[in-house]
Amino acid sequence: HELVKFGSLIERKLESQRKEKTKKKMSLVWLEAALPLGIIGGMLCIMGNSQYYIHKAYHGRPKHIGHDEWDVAMERRDKKVVEKATTPSS
Repeated sequence: HELVKFGSLIERKLESQRKEKTKKKMSLVWLEAALPLGIIGGMLCIMGNSQYYIHKAYHGRPKHIGHDEWDVAMERRDKKVVEKATTPSS
């Protein structure tokens, strides 16, 4: 009878050790997800910044947000009006 008690005591001890190991492993599981998310986030930032600097280098100014065909047409019209106004009339 004492042998059975001793056996169950050993089983409980082993079970508690397994639970401790599992807790230690589970406490760092979030790192498995953090690394790829950090890489993806970093790449998105790099792509966005490279688009900004390439556009700025090519056009000489930052890209306007929400700049559509209407805005482009109005810029062309304004440029023509300003050119007509500044050219001397002959």
